Amino acid sequence: MNTLKTTMLLAALTALFLALGFTLGGRAGAMIALMIAIGMNFFTYWNADKIVLRMHHAREVDDASAPEFVGIVRDLARRANLPMPRVYLVDEPHPNAFATGRDPQHAAVAATTGLLQMLDRDEIAAVMAHELGHVRNRDTLIMTMVATIAGAISMLANFGLFFRGSDGRGAGLAGLLAVLVAPFAAMIVQLAISRTREYGADRASAEISGNPRALASALAKLAQGAQRIPNPVAQRMPAASQLYIVPGLSRGDSLFSTHPDTGNRIAELERMAGEMGVPEMRADNGSTGVWPSRPQSTARASVPRTGGRRPAARLVSRSALDPLRRD
Repeated sequence: MNTLKTTMLLAALTALFLALGFTLGGRAGAMIALMIAIGMNFFTYWNADKIVLRMHHAREVDDASAPEFVGIVRDLARRANLPMPRVYLVDEPHPNAFATGRDPQHAAVAATTGLLQMLDRDEIAAVMAHELGHVRNRDTLIMTMVATIAGAISMLANFGLFFRGSDGRGAGLAGLLAVLVAPFAAMIVQLAISRTREYGADRASAEISGNPRALASALAKLAQGAQRIPNPVAQRMPAASQLYIVPGLSRGDSLFSTHPDTGNRIAELERMAGEMGVPEMRADNGSTGVWPSRPQSTARASVPRTGGRRPAARLVSRSALDPLRRD
């Protein structure tokens, strides 16, 4: 269903581009704008992983520096029949995770230290399965295609503000409306596709990890944590919000949201859990469900400080996953 919806939205975006192109500049104008947009996004597609990881100051980890975290990702990749991706940690208290890379052979997955501190092992595995779901579904390629078409539409609209065809295309009220409305409509469709891909990755997580309720619990904690703890990258670059498993900037559930409403995602995961026969998770107060009043994990990441003196004594509470090393 999500694949069909994405296909229909891509078709709508393409139709919007063609209509705007012929309205303003005819076939030649549309092709010029499309080629420029393809060139820009081709560069982004081949270099997106480097750009995203550098932007987050992510540090690659391996079996020596984070054996259990890397081991979890390796086990999930094996279950998903995917090549082992590169694994990164981001030294950031904001709890989130993301995937990047142009294809499964060049994929990378990353989690923040804040996420490792907030979630338990099963929840972390479910989150990383979600990110591997993006890799398996080739969402990076899909969103690059979407960005190419949306970029071409915006470029055509900018041309239309200053130029018009020799045959009079782009003149009059219809041309003005096309210039103003088309980029807005393209943005709405682009965000709709982004929301659809999140549902697809949630379903992939349930299939790969076999535990949709762990992802539901993780989403509840992450949504609460993301509201409390600012995301400096998303604050500098709001467009980066669509990278994350929960939005870096909360806008609620609307046409302008990069992600579906967390409650709707949890409800869909609960439905899948019922179909798979996964037992309900029990909160500390004895109630069932996935909306915790506080983080339930008793094993949190012990992340050493980047500056100052190191603690003299080893912390008693250790994470099931190794923390980011800085030696």
